[in-house]
Amino acid sequence: MSNDNQGHLTIWGRANSVNVQKVLWCLHELDLAYERIDAGMAYGKNREAEYLAMNPNGRVPTLVDGDFVLWESNSIMRYFVLAYRPQSTLYPQAPKIRASVDRWLDWTLSTLQPVDRPVFWALVRTPVEERDMANIQKDADAEAAQWHIVDSYLGTRRFIAGDEFTLADIALGAYARRWFGVEGIVKPTLPHLERWFALLGARQGFLRHIAPPMS
Repeated sequence: MSNDNQGHLTIWGRANSVNVQKVLWCLHELDLAYERIDAGMAYGKNREAEYLAMNPNGRVPTLVDGDFVLWESNSIMRYFVLAYRPQSTLYPQAPKIRASVDRWLDWTLSTLQPVDRPVFWALVRTPVEERDMANIQKDADAEAAQWHIVDSYLGTRRFIAGDEFTLADIALGAYARRWFGVEGIVKPTLPHLERWFALLGARQGFLRHIAPPMS
């Protein structure tokens, strides 16, 4: 599909944010052009008045599309499909499949993200000498319990919502990168999750935006 009617898409957010990474991966899959402006953590800007006027949460990412502003990464991904690639299989039109995609987008934020964050921050963004490995392992065990759910679900399907790669795979895949990438903890063997993650690893959008070293 042509990009002729595409607006000027600007993404505010640092490239090492998992939620920004999801959006960038989605843009790649949809072949949409964009500009990205570093914001958040070391780059600042997200607590300035200009940014807070766009996103009162002061978090990243924020999308600006002309005079339209949108925050929340999963909503941004859905918007890209609905506004610019409505026929894309990333967000299927069939109600039951779309609902399944939405379910996993919701689950990623409500259930997976809260148990992923303590493990990631402790093992990637905390100096080695400040890490409490006993507590980190407890947090990792709590996260592993959720990945067991995904692993079991993937035992009967190629991708999260069925045979086709969708936004649900992008959302979960970005967090799976963190789970498989952290070291120093005991993790269970999850063969279905590993098989699915290998499929994601062959995609150019994953290689460009998700696979680089974590920070």
